[in-house]
This record gives sequence, C-alpha cells and structure tokens, in this order.
Amino acid sequence: MPRQLYSLLIPLLLAALAPAACQSSPQPADTPREGSAAPLETAAPVAEPPATTEVLPGLEVLLRDSLHLVRSKRVGFVTNQSALTRTGESGIDLLHRAPEVNLVALYGPEHGLRGGVEGGVKIESGRDATTGLPVHSLYGRTQKPTPEMLRGVDVLVFDMQDIGARPYTFVWTMAMAMEAAAAQGIPFVVLDRPNPITGRAEGPLMQMEMRTVGQPITGYYPVPLRHGMTVGEVARYVNQEFGVGARLHVVPAAGWRSEQWFDETALPWVNPSPNIRSLDAALTYSGLVLLEATNLTVGRGTDAPMSYVGAPWLNTASLIARVRQYDLPGVQLDTVRFTPRGPEGAWIPFRGENVRAVRMQITDRDAFQPVFTTLVLMHEIRNLHPQQFKILNQGFTQMMGSRWARQAFDRGEDPREIARRWEQENREWIQVRDRYRLYPAGE
Repeated sequence: MPRQLYSLLIPLLLAALAPAACQSSPQPADTPREGSAAPLETAAPVAEPPATTEVLPGLEVLLRDSLHLVRSKRVGFVTNQSALTRTGESGIDLLHRAPEVNLVALYGPEHGLRGGVEGGVKIESGRDATTGLPVHSLYGRTQKPTPEMLRGVDVLVFDMQDIGARPYTFVWTMAMAMEAAAAQGIPFVVLDRPNPITGRAEGPLMQMEMRTVGQPITGYYPVPLRHGMTVGEVARYVNQEFGVGARLHVVPAAGWRSEQWFDETALPWVNPSPNIRSLDAALTYSGLVLLEATNLTVGRGTDAPMSYVGAPWLNTASLIARVRQYDLPGVQLDTVRFTPRGPEGAWIPFRGENVRAVRMQITDRDAFQPVFTTLVLMHEIRNLHPQQFKILNQGFTQMMGSRWARQAFDRGEDPREIARRWEQENREWIQVRDRYRLYPAGE
C-alpha cells in the first residue's frame, strides 16, 4: 500500500479497531475478612454506571490533525503501557507502524516501559522486544534523560496516564524529560490525557524547598498532594512559572471536561502501576500515600491495595469510634483482617502477618476528601497508639508539603486546622494554576 494512502487511513483504522481487554492484575493469596465493628455510616445503594462521553486522548489527536509536530523527524517517545487509544491499542506499537513517524528511541519510567515492575525497583536500559527499539530507563541509573540518551532525537514526545497525585512519579518523569529536552534545544510534545480523578485539588501545597527533602521524583515542583491537573497542564505551568524554556507543545485530549471522572470518558482502564488497580484506588492514593512513609500498611499484598489502613497492633474498633467526631463525607469505614502476600522482591509491609485494618469504601466520590480523611486517620492512630505509630522517613515531610505542616502534625494539632491552612494556600495557588488550564471546568 502506498505510504500516502496509509497515512490517510490512520484515523479510520483507529475508530474501527475492536476494544482490547485491559491489563489484568494477579490475585492475592488472601482475602480480607470483615470484623465486628459497625460501619461509620450506612453504605449508599449501588449506583448506576456513570454516563460516558467520547474523549480522544492526545495520542489520537496527534494522528488525526497534528502529525506536523513529528513528521520527517526522529522521534523519542517517553511512555509506558498506559498510553492507549480508545480501542486499547498501544501508543508505542501505533507510532512504530505509522509511516509518517520515525520512532527511534523509547524511554521507560518507574514500573517499566510495558508495565508490571513493582514500585521502587530500579530498571536497566535495554531493547523493546516488540519493536526492537532501544529503551532508555528513566528509573535506574538516572531519572532524567542524559545528552547521550537524546543523541539522534529531533523531537521528544511524552504520553502516560497520570493519576493526579503529587508523589506519583510519572508527572515528574515528564518534567525532568522536558528539562532535558530544553537543555538540548529539542522540541517537547506532551500528548495529554484526562486527570482520572478530575480537576479538583486538595491537600498540602508543596514548597520548593521540599524537593530535596525526599526524592525529587516524588515531588519536583510545587503542586498540592491532589493537584487536579493533567500532565499537559503541569507541563505548561512548570515550563512558564519556573523558566524551563522548553519549546513545548501540548496536544490536548479532545472532549474532556475537568469535572469528568475517568469512567465517564469511555477510555479503557489499564493499571498504570501494579497497585493502582481501579479508579477508586487512584482516588484514595492521593491521601493514603502519606501512610507509605509510616509503619502502617495501605493493603499492598491484598486484593485491593489503597483500600486499607492497618497494622498488626491497630485497635480498629477504637479507631472508628474516635473518627466519628469528624463526620467524614463520602466514605464508609469498617474493620477487616488480612494477611498480606505477594511476589518476592515486592515491598509488602507485614508480609505473612495477621493485620488488623480499617477498610475504606467510597460512597460518594464527589464528596470524599482523600487527603483530609487520611490526615484524620493518622492523627487518631497516633493518639491511640503513641508508642507503636512511627514515621519512617523524610518522604513524609515532603508529602506534607512544608515544614510547618510536618511540625503541626507532630505537635498533634487538630487536623481540621491543618486542612484549613492548606485550603488557604491552595486558593492562592489555584489563581496561578488557572492560567494554564486547557479544559472547561464546572458542570
């Protein structure tokens, strides 16, 4: 088939492809058992599936009308398994076949180019088995592309599905790649995707000095813990506000509105990392991630990571009783026990131990406040177990966003007062963020 005719047919082929099944996750060896404590509130009735509207990811918009950004250029692609079309086709494979795209190099983030690698595991560079292209690891010896890695690349393209939480590394892999491209005078293109947990922001705004308190890859530029931005919007914000100087072009996702949840987009869900197995997990992660710097577990090694708060020593019934005073919206809490299990080498707190836990079940995701809910639970767990509860590393300070917030938590200040100050900081920050919004807001 002539190359010119093939390029004209790309959009038609995308629309005709049959839906592909999302990546599956291994099931755990142990299922939580419900305890005897009463739930915090009555569970809401099962809701009808949300209405969906068709959203085109930036990947498909590029092929539809923005190929001039990459045509006749040697393309480097920073991506992973989450970069899919509406029909579930891999962006890597699609761009590799496209006759007007000369894909020459791939760059993989945490969890690997094709996904499935456990969090925190360092990854070596190599070759992609499907395309044969070189794969430069951005979660191994370096987290930012080196000049050598960018040699022979005319344009650097980024496409990954972020989950809207500051410590989730994909968005900062993007920022570091943008900086590297700017330093080499290489244009940088972001193929945008929806923020799966909407454009709503919550929690602590990180101060710039916190970048080096923890790992930069988990907090590289100032945004709230739940930042409410797409990767493309973060790129615009960082590039302009912090003087990166990249020749940036963002290809927006067509048809998305910032109040839409991912399951309202008709896009296929694929686990962006091994322990984010659902939209609910993506939402709870933006708060529960705080606990990953403590000696509590969020359910790694169970059937539903990011659903639990637990430890072998936790008095769950007393915890639920103490939390009632806060009238937490949009969530039901009950007690369970489980024994975490999982593959060797995976980070699984309390592996093989009997864990007592509180299970979080979202009853109203629009009302639910994942960061505030987690802050309340941590505050009351420390009050209940002052000898057992421990903060393990400075990553906690980075996630809390500032030294004042960490100190306020350490002093035992009322979480409602801490959250009120966070809200004040975010009101000021949102005025800056809104300059870089790409999508309509509000109902």
